[in-house]
Amino acid sequence: MPAGDFENAFMEAARREGVELVRYKKPWLNQRGHFDLPHRASAVTDPLNSIFLSLGGQSAEQAAKRTTALPGDFIHLETETIIEIDEVQHFTSFRLQSFEFYARDSPLGFEPDEYRDLCRRFAPKADTYRQSKAAAAFGPGGRQRQRAYYDALRDLAVPAMGLPPLIRVPAPDGNGRTAFERNRERILRTLS
Repeated sequence: MPAGDFENAFMEAARREGVELVRYKKPWLNQRGHFDLPHRASAVTDPLNSIFLSLGGQSAEQAAKRTTALPGDFIHLETETIIEIDEVQHFTSFRLQSFEFYARDSPLGFEPDEYRDLCRRFAPKADTYRQSKAAAAFGPGGRQRQRAYYDALRDLAVPAMGLPPLIRVPAPDGNGRTAFERNRERILRTLS
């Protein structure tokens, strides 16, 4: 599937339901991660640091990155709700590990138990996706660990910055349209 088709199919399915989504970037969601979060989000820096270190992150290298904003999937401007759709490469054993550091009362726009189950189910496949690709601050073969960290960053930092909890939509089959349709009721209920 050509780059962007997955997201475009999701956005078009949402539009047919009257939900207007646009791509987003937030300057505080940037390559430095929790090392560059505003003071307002200080409550999540310790758990994010624990996640970062457990995934083998190198603090000095991460803190020295540029402040280039991380591209995200979508935002519903009317409610300021961010929506991320996750293909199979997001369901790694590293992502499963990251959930160990979430507080029980973390405000999340998805069910962490569902995501844990999806990680257990798809990790054998997801753990091989770009397995050897290096990532700054995570070293050789660190791309999957970096993705797990940035997913956790979004999950925890978004509500800490005063926005509604981030909605995650699982799409391990890679079909944006059916991902929206499977989660339609939850999305519409959350955005109303």
